[in-house]
Amino acid sequence: MIVVSDASPITNLAAIEQLDLLRQIYGQVIIPEAVFQELTAVGGQHPGAVAQQLDWVEIRVVSNQILVNALQVELDKGEAEAIALAQELAADLLLIDEHLGRAAATRLGVRIIGLLGVLIEAKHRGLILEVKPLVDALMNLGFRVKHDLYQRVLQAAGE
Repeated sequence: MIVVSDASPITNLAAIEQLDLLRQIYGQVIIPEAVFQELTAVGGQHPGAVAQQLDWVEIRVVSNQILVNALQVELDKGEAEAIALAQELAADLLLIDEHLGRAAATRLGVRIIGLLGVLIEAKHRGLILEVKPLVDALMNLGFRVKHDLYQRVLQAAGE
């Protein structure tokens, strides 16, 4: 399975000490160079900076710079490169949370999942006992989740 990720899922999972869920679910995760730069930009102080030490996170250069430039009209470089790389690799899945990025990826036919979907998958696979405390921890760190989505996530997780 080919899985590409934007910075947000990596950063947020690292912040709640659940980054290894990506390895357990997907085996390997590919990130574009711009996402790697985002994760390591603050001199290693970023929660996602740990990704540079993980052998299951692979960094790739995006070939289709025309698509990246077109996507950057509405998205940041990391999101644009993640979407372009997912399309280039015919990835099975793109991990992305930002609304505009999700919409752009969907328009291009890229299959997406967000951080909350990853947590639901982890619960279904028995990798975590509960989704609610992790979503609550994310929200305490500033991850925004609308009330109706929060309820749907808990329902999907059987909580």
